[in-house]
Amino acid sequence: MASAAGLGPEPEGPRWAPVEHPHPEAGAADGLEDGVHAPARPLCKPRGICSRAYFLVLMVFVHLYLGNVLALLLFVHYSNGDKAADPDPAPAPAPASVPVPGPLARLEGIKVGHERKVQLVAGRDHFIRTLSLKPLLFEVPGFLSDEECRLVIHLARLKGLQRSQILPTEEYEEALGTVQVSQLDLFQLLDQNRDGRLQLREVLSQTRLGSGRWMTPEDVQEMFSAIKADPDGDGVLSLQEFSAMDPRDFHKYMRRHRAESSELVRNSQHAWLYQGDGAHHAMRAIRQRVLRLTGLSPEIVELSEPLQVVRYGEGGHYHAHVDSGPVYPETVCSHTKLVANDYMTVLFYLNNVTGGGETVFPVADNRTYDETSLIQDDIDLRDTRRHCDKGNLRVKPRQGTAVFWYNYLPDGQGWVGDVDDYSLHGGCLVTRGTKWIANNWINVDPSRPRQALFQQEMARMAREGGVNSQPEWALDRAYRDVRVEL
Repeated sequence: MASAAGLGPEPEGPRWAPVEHPHPEAGAADGLEDGVHAPARPLCKPRGICSRAYFLVLMVFVHLYLGNVLALLLFVHYSNGDKAADPDPAPAPAPASVPVPGPLARLEGIKVGHERKVQLVAGRDHFIRTLSLKPLLFEVPGFLSDEECRLVIHLARLKGLQRSQILPTEEYEEALGTVQVSQLDLFQLLDQNRDGRLQLREVLSQTRLGSGRWMTPEDVQEMFSAIKADPDGDGVLSLQEFSAMDPRDFHKYMRRHRAESSELVRNSQHAWLYQGDGAHHAMRAIRQRVLRLTGLSPEIVELSEPLQVVRYGEGGHYHAHVDSGPVYPETVCSHTKLVANDYMTVLFYLNNVTGGGETVFPVADNRTYDETSLIQDDIDLRDTRRHCDKGNLRVKPRQGTAVFWYNYLPDGQGWVGDVDDYSLHGGCLVTRGTKWIANNWINVDPSRPRQALFQQEMARMAREGGVNSQPEWALDRAYRDVRVEL
């Protein structure tokens, strides 16, 4: 039928009509041989495949197919938030900027001997006493109770102690021997004062880097003699003498003379105790006390390294060192993944030591600092086995006392500046008995924005991971409910 819009009549479906041959002779008249019929046009029976009924059924199926496709498109359309209907969708909101941490708290020293009263535990007063201004060093008697000290030692024993310094393997020493460095480059690296001669103190400052062995002036002179590096025996190497030396002889000598534990930079055992959520209540209490003592933000303190408990037996020591080094972005802490910075050190004495074991600060409150001046007249101020008595400041271990200091100078903007060279310190030789201490190192990234991103990421992991987000080294969580008589 015709539509009101003036369109023509709806076309009917195609029809096929049979070709009729009323007379047999018609084929012959068309030039075909007798008995051969012309090819017939396709025939459609009234109810065959070309009928109107078949066409109507086909159209129904086509409409159903199109309807399904349309429904699928509509589903995709609405599942995507109706993006197709909005050709110019509003841009996604930008992520909120990460708040930059505020200035780092830093206690003023005022003057050596200055005391201030603080309350770190409810109902009890503590006194913070300034021990030096370079480095900024303080002492807090009675920071831990005797029971807490005994408990920390007990938990460390349950966790298991391991050697604090492992001797280099033969594979490491062989690899070190294959490093290709020219004699001239190595000489210039060692020649710190650039006078063209290697003094004993310049050699001593570098010989501990590879093997972990602490070499005395006598050890270096003995080595020079054994490998014939110093023909005139004056204890000083010229460039000519150094160039004539075969570095392989040095490595052979070090392999032949294996270091004893007393000859290492550090002779002790240690264990790590977790202090985060789910830790033993005493570990949590100590961390919260450190938080109040330092005045730093909870994020910084809670995300720092766990508590390291250290045991020095008779003959134990730790030669003088600094707890952190220059700010290098590639230096990453093994626990926190921060760029490694021990902004502060908080050290706890867990027992009274019968003999020795002081913490020495060799250059505390010196007017000036020069690394090469640490070794004078065959006396190495960093050697805590032999020369602790020559250090400027020594702190005697007293059970429950805490000492803390800043390893970095401020940058003038409330953040981390340069390393404080005056923070050089070490553990004196234990001459009698055993010494137990614990360390809390407070880690801060030298970059404020990076510190903020780290804190944000750790907070996200804690929210999403819950208990499973705890680090692998937190193996002592099983002891969080332990109750022992000590």
